[in-house]
Amino acid sequence: MPDLLDRYPLTAGTYHELLDDSGAVRAHWQPLFEQLQRSTPGQLAQRQALLARQIQENGVTYNVYADPKGADRPWELDLLPHIIPADEWQRVAAGIAQRARLLNAVLADLYGPQTLIRDGLLPAELVFGHNNFLWPCQGIQPPAETFLHLFAVDLARTPDGRWWVTADRTQAPSGAGYALENRTIVSRAFPDLYRDLRVHHLAGFFRTLQETLVRQAPSDAEAPLVVLLTPGRFNESYFEHLYLARQLGYPLVEGGDLTVRDATVYLKTLSGLQRVHAIMRRLDDDFCDPLELRTDSALGVPGLLEAVRQGRVLVANALGSGVLESPGLLGFLPKINQHLFGEELILPSIATWWCGEPPVLAQALEKLPELLIKPAFPSQSFVPVFGRDLDDEQRQALAERMRARPYAYVAQELAQLSQAPVWQAEEGTLQPRAIGMRVYAVASADGYRVLPGGLTRVAAEADAEVVSMQRGGASKDTWVLSERMPSGEQWRTQRSLGVRDLVRRDPYLPSRVVENLFWFGRYCERCDDSARLLRIMLARYVDGDDPQALQAAVELGESLMLLPEEGELPERLLAALLGDDWPFSLRATLQRLQWAASQVRGKLSRENWQALVELQREALSLESEDPNFGELLDFLNRLVMSLAALSGFALDDMTRDEGWRFLMIGRRIERLQFLSSSLAAFLRGIAVFDQAGLAWLLELGNSSITYRSRYLAVPQLIPVLDLLLLDEQNPHAVLFQLKLVNRTLRRLNDDFGVPRESGLNQLVERLGRFDLGNLESALFGDTGVRDVLDGLADLLQEVADASGQVSDRLALRHFAHVDDISQQTVSV
Repeated sequence: MPDLLDRYPLTAGTYHELLDDSGAVRAHWQPLFEQLQRSTPGQLAQRQALLARQIQENGVTYNVYADPKGADRPWELDLLPHIIPADEWQRVAAGIAQRARLLNAVLADLYGPQTLIRDGLLPAELVFGHNNFLWPCQGIQPPAETFLHLFAVDLARTPDGRWWVTADRTQAPSGAGYALENRTIVSRAFPDLYRDLRVHHLAGFFRTLQETLVRQAPSDAEAPLVVLLTPGRFNESYFEHLYLARQLGYPLVEGGDLTVRDATVYLKTLSGLQRVHAIMRRLDDDFCDPLELRTDSALGVPGLLEAVRQGRVLVANALGSGVLESPGLLGFLPKINQHLFGEELILPSIATWWCGEPPVLAQALEKLPELLIKPAFPSQSFVPVFGRDLDDEQRQALAERMRARPYAYVAQELAQLSQAPVWQAEEGTLQPRAIGMRVYAVASADGYRVLPGGLTRVAAEADAEVVSMQRGGASKDTWVLSERMPSGEQWRTQRSLGVRDLVRRDPYLPSRVVENLFWFGRYCERCDDSARLLRIMLARYVDGDDPQALQAAVELGESLMLLPEEGELPERLLAALLGDDWPFSLRATLQRLQWAASQVRGKLSRENWQALVELQREALSLESEDPNFGELLDFLNRLVMSLAALSGFALDDMTRDEGWRFLMIGRRIERLQFLSSSLAAFLRGIAVFDQAGLAWLLELGNSSITYRSRYLAVPQLIPVLDLLLLDEQNPHAVLFQLKLVNRTLRRLNDDFGVPRESGLNQLVERLGRFDLGNLESALFGDTGVRDVLDGLADLLQEVADASGQVSDRLALRHFAHVDDISQQTVSV
């Protein structure tokens, strides 16, 4: 293998993480570099493929709005970790812990006595002009005086090798979950090297976070319930919300899952309302409570701030902490730290000036070509501007805007980011890329504990000077080396669990999640039903040998609203499959399935989710091509197989809790409704006595093999109806599904104290009493056949209608909680 550094450029005036000034590999990088040199291109390609496969299988995504790769863009992770030696890390960690303590004290002052403003150490305009300074939070004292439970800081390295702070993240810091996932993946790509280098473990940091939230939660002697509040799946880091909720063991909730009663926060569950003692939020400050903060927020919890004010719930980080994310504050922090603690900052901030002071503004305007101009407040609607990129006219226009509103602008020195090696799989070489590092601290009983690692972000292009995941950047795992073998740190619960603590059902399952599981089940079955009927129509159209059978299938598709009624048949079939404008197309149903699945991802196994990802990939592949009917038939065959796999995962992978029960009853209701409607329409159609029509009806009911093995004969009406209508051993028979739905509803009503319903019981009895002998007499007597068939079709339509009504009642009773059956308000 050629030397990996043959085409590795060194940029003058830039710190290179891998190489020193002479071009030699730094000592702490040497073991990794030697392993790379020993590896063949094929071996490195295998390691890179392992990363990509794990990211795909784990469903690791970072949502980028209007991205051509789709909203759920796969997470970008470089093969090579970023390595930091132990002695260097000690100073970094000490500086971050010091900074977290400082900013926590600043928040305590801003929402308390405000002496920093009174003494002139902070300008009032920079604080009170910030839209994340929340006046309703004034005077609130959080437990243990902790405003910042989780703190993050963005670092960049200067050309002389020192780390500088470029930004503080105090509101709802993101990325710690991605850092943990990066570690899991990259450590498996280099397992021996990871062990031999004695890389610090990360588990203790997250255990401390768990312990802090439990310790500070106002539990009133109850076992504290901590939830993770997310804005929902459209947030760019939604995967991380799911991931952290799983790792920490917290229910993942949205604002609508919570309610406030008597200044107490409750989680809406199927069993009633469960008190919430602590909320780890990933929702911005002003969105958290539409009553007292941002009134147009549909993401928050009305009354949350009053519950916080009365000390009934802990919110981490404290509401209003986003005020510290203004870059204008960076220049004031050294004096504040000296004033409060008598110390110099270990980690200095990059030179930053708030332009609200006239001398600072004059200096900034004079040096405008050398500076980066940023907004002082998040309400400002402009992106950071590099002065050097502006021509004279643009520079003059910016200067005029700055003079008109100087308080809205911050000037900052340009950060010359360090460069670290990335593996270029296509070229088989190493190439330098600019990097920045985000490091995290968590409040503990003994001060702030720093995560021994972090999220290293990598620029997308070789000449890029801005590191941003939203602009296509990648990430690296961050390896902090230890001078001795790290002790094993395991995740553990906050208390010992005994026999009395055993739990065999999820007591904190939000009603919203159960509702989406219910619809996930329905859409799984609906996709399968639609795919089977479309496959029947498409195959008959392609073969072209039985127009009558095709016509009967088309009429059934029209009656079930799967097939548009206008246009030529080929266009109608394409619309039923892929139509954007046809609301009942298979594509539309698949999109609804993916939406429901995204809402319950935390309840699905990795294998189950991977099957959904594969299914989505198959569907997307059709959008980029101009498929012919042969390709579409092949797609439908693969789709039916994938949906069968989903059914198997539901039966074998999921715990039989309330969520699973509602998923399965959703599938059963959908199948019952489809079977009943299809058979009713078929019995009224032209193919009821046609052998080819009966054959595709068996195919639609997934019962062709059973029929052939039983009768060794061509399809005939009476045995076909027996198999699809009355056979209680056939899961695709109407009576089988009707009895199953009826039994499931009885158990569900008994468990929730709801009176039993008699409607389905009567339908079971009526269908069970149907005698195929009457049809036989009519067939062979050649009189009254249509009357018998129409009567049976009417009964089947009643079954279909009743199944839809059952679905509506379930939704009202268990999801919307507005049925006539009153439910227990608070679970005890």
